[in-house]
Amino acid sequence: MLALARARQPREVKVAFTSWMLGLAQASGAGGGSALPGGGGGGLMSMMPILLMVVVFYFLLIRPQQKKAKEHRAMLSALKVGEEVVTSGGLLGRITGLSDRIITIEVAEKIRLRVLRSHILGRKDELKDGEVERSSTAPASS
Repeated sequence: MLALARARQPREVKVAFTSWMLGLAQASGAGGGSALPGGGGGGLMSMMPILLMVVVFYFLLIRPQQKKAKEHRAMLSALKVGEEVVTSGGLLGRITGLSDRIITIEVAEKIRLRVLRSHILGRKDELKDGEVERSSTAPASS
């Protein structure tokens, strides 16, 4: 008799669990009916968090990056001979020659380097105070 009671128990638990899940589904509005009185508006509301994330990403990440890139392109096109610039490799120099893609900079007397225009970070005077001076002063050797 005890064996029959144990054999029945899993089936009763499954039936109770299934009826609980069906009740939960009906209470949440799933299963054919809409929870909103007007009907069918649930699709737009379920997309709202995704649309909100896209808008936040646009204003916090994409738009500022595009603005910064536009300013960098404008700075590169306005470079002139004689200006001091900093490269992405950290080299400081004065522009001695310009072409479409290549800029020649003089880093020391009679030492000139050819650098791609896209590798110019900016003008030396536009960088933060002390940023370039710290990197350009060599430690004293004894």
